[in-house]
Amino acid sequence: MKIAIIGAGNLGLSIANGILKSNGATSMYLTKRDTKSIADFEKIENVTVTNDNRLAVQNSDILIFAVQPVHFSAILESIKDLLNENHVVISTITGFGIAKIEDVIGKDNYIVRSMPNTAISVGKSMTCICSNEKGKKRIDLTKAIFNRMGHSMEIPESQMQAATVICASGVAFWMRLIRATTQGAIQLGFDAKEAQELAMHTCNGAASLLIDSGNHPEEEIDRVTTPMGCTITGLNEMEHQGLSSSLIQGIIASYDKITEFKTK
Repeated sequence: MKIAIIGAGNLGLSIANGILKSNGATSMYLTKRDTKSIADFEKIENVTVTNDNRLAVQNSDILIFAVQPVHFSAILESIKDLLNENHVVISTITGFGIAKIEDVIGKDNYIVRSMPNTAISVGKSMTCICSNEKGKKRIDLTKAIFNRMGHSMEIPESQMQAATVICASGVAFWMRLIRATTQGAIQLGFDAKEAQELAMHTCNGAASLLIDSGNHPEEEIDRVTTPMGCTITGLNEMEHQGLSSSLIQGIIASYDKITEFKTK
């Protein structure tokens, strides 16, 4: 596939790294207004670094946009005359709906919205996807791209704001939980490096158990809790201190904030 990533910032580069590591592109164009920070990508075979979005569009079929929302409309305006039946427009831009994209480039284009997270750079992203009516014909193609870098799910566009909180902001939420576990391990006597290693691999193992088994979390919890044991004692104390409640409240607060952005 001939892929262009328009806007090679943090997310754009995470996507680029994920695609390159999975050999998911026959050619790749990376665009940025100031290309100095991404010049090293020129050393990679079949990768072109440029500040010319039109050049990237002309030489690519899959167009992944990862620019700031304030610049998106103008960038679409600048390249819309180049779009043809081979192009698939994939937006990763928070709060920029399909209808707004159609207003600029028209409904007769394959338009897909995707919400990956930064774990895409290590092939572990949870990516949510939706499309316009014509774009439904390219959903499988889009999922094939993102499944090479983790897991994808097609959802209604009405749920994209919520998916952003759970999957994109969610990376930060899980990092904070891992950090807290690390701090607890340090207090129990492990040095910082050992503590983080214990925390992150235990977290990875817990998620893998659910992915591989398809079980509900409580089923796996039951496997490690015994009557009057240390696990249930710890879990109950965490719940008394508001662990689940604070997580849920944090998720809802994050969703309220992103909804506020959308309505402004």
